Amino acid sequence: MSVSYFVEKTFKKLIPAPFTLAVLLSLLTLGIAFLFTGDHNGDSAVQILEFWQSGMWDPALLVFMVQMMLILVLGHVLVLSKPVAWLTSQLTKTVTNNASAVIIVSVSTMLVAFFNWGLGLIFGAIMARKVAEASQERGFKINYPLVGAAGYVGLMVWHGGISGSAPLKAAETGHLASLFPGGDPALLAQLPDNIPTDTTIFASWNLIIFGLLLILIPLVLYLVSRKAGTSSVKLQSREKVSLKPVVEGAEKLDHSKWLKLIFGVLLLSAFFASYSEALFAGNLTPNMLNFLMLGLCILMHDSFVSFLKALEKAIGGAAAILIQFPLYFGIMGVMRETGLVADIASFFVSFATELSLPVYSFFSAGLVNIFVPSGGGQWAVQGPVVLESALKLGVPLNKAVMALAYGDQITNMLQPFWALPLLAITNLKARDILPYTLILMLVGILVYVGGLLLI
Repeated sequence: MSVSYFVEKTFKKLIPAPFTLAVLLSLLTLGIAFLFTGDHNGDSAVQILEFWQSGMWDPALLVFMVQMMLILVLGHVLVLSKPVAWLTSQLTKTVTNNASAVIIVSVSTMLVAFFNWGLGLIFGAIMARKVAEASQERGFKINYPLVGAAGYVGLMVWHGGISGSAPLKAAETGHLASLFPGGDPALLAQLPDNIPTDTTIFASWNLIIFGLLLILIPLVLYLVSRKAGTSSVKLQSREKVSLKPVVEGAEKLDHSKWLKLIFGVLLLSAFFASYSEALFAGNLTPNMLNFLMLGLCILMHDSFVSFLKALEKAIGGAAAILIQFPLYFGIMGVMRETGLVADIASFFVSFATELSLPVYSFFSAGLVNIFVPSGGGQWAVQGPVVLESALKLGVPLNKAVMALAYGDQITNMLQPFWALPLLAITNLKARDILPYTLILMLVGILVYVGGLLLI
């Protein structure tokens, strides 16, 4: 507990709120650009500020922002549907003790998070809460913080999964070149049109790494559960208010199950008609994923009213993340236009090798994630550095992309920002789950680094 307390106190002392941190990083980037690139490249202070503001409102990056936010919001909406609530209830019925609790919560959360990170984040939190409620109702004892940590493990596998920001964007035709507008023609000539997801997310080696974690993480949690103390859980009951509004006139359409069914089927029909070839080719994109998620959300909610209520709740949880994206895009614009990206890439190339670069990228991405707790924002800032370094050293680009993705997700076990929804739902504190998430992070580091060295 002393280690977790130290980590929590350190974060509170050194790391401000994510938005404040994004502002500080923006100021730091502008300061470095003024000091080290202005005279060298002939960029005046006014030009650097222009690079900053143009990066913030880059149309292609704004599209990227909307795509990433929809992945989070639609995943949250889906987990608030009745079928998912039924699934969590059925899974909870199989829990009888502390060991079965951590195994069932961790496995189900990792599987769901591999499909969609927003869905996995809320699903894991609800699973942990329901297990605690079952413990209280049926009288068996658990280690609630350990179960809470098990509900958070989806955040250490999501970026290598189907909703991973970096591999999904890299799969879009022309996206890689868009990271280097006005770049070196020789560099752009080496970039492919895209990196298909069958070489990243659906590559056999990535699925093997995920499979290993799917076995090792529950195993480690099981071993810890045998040593960790258990206790009875006492939760405050949640008041359930059941309202039966009077529905009249056109409002009947809002509550119509048939209308939502017709529209949901129409959406999924259009999805498969438009993207069946791309799906069989193993090339998934953010637009495809969001189209599928929208259709599932409509079908799995009782009505448009139910869907919109869940949507309102999900958007509220995503608000703080939304406003950070333009700030990180501004950082990217300054780094790109002043040549800082190329300078950083050259620094890595100066001492890295073809074998070691993916490992360096993994650890640097883990470090950046502590300060930039957004996979999409991190890809926008660090993606060009990783790609240029990989091209110079002959590292396969699909491997470089996944090295960044692995590093970004692993330090979520150290960075409590993304745990906030779970902590709110479970009534746990960051210092309660950190001792266990730190252990899981170490296990993940061994698996990911070993995988990057062997593939």
